[in-house]
Amino acid sequence: MTSFRATVENMSKLMDEMGITELDIERQLLLGLYRKHIHLSKQQTVAAPVGFVSAQQKCDQNKISGHVVKSPMVGVVYLAPEPGAKHFVEVGDSVKVGDTIALVEAMKTFNPIKSDVDGVVKEILVSDTAAVEFDSPIAIIE
Repeated sequence: MTSFRATVENMSKLMDEMGITELDIERQLLLGLYRKHIHLSKQQTVAAPVGFVSAQQKCDQNKISGHVVKSPMVGVVYLAPEPGAKHFVEVGDSVKVGDTIALVEAMKTFNPIKSDVDGVVKEILVSDTAAVEFDSPIAIIE
């Protein structure tokens, strides 16, 4: 009998090979209908240009002073409310607690990333539409 973990790994591999990112499961049970929606999310590996330093490495290497605003979730970061629109904040902008810095899209929901300190945006550490992990640095506020 195949373990549950092996089944999930095989299914994930098959979905990846077929380019499938979402799966809806529906099964009729004695007491009702069971439905489950699965979204497969995988950060793509991209060859980094020579001299490229990730946002986290930049924070660690430079020992940047200031408050680091981090992503509270895995998703895709958007620096503007819609394509072509003005960014929520730019380097040098003053922000107050509650001001939106960016959006992170996770599971088709756009979640505002808000400043939790008053200050000036010293640096934006991500590019628009970049994939971010939990706790990825997004911006630095002094």
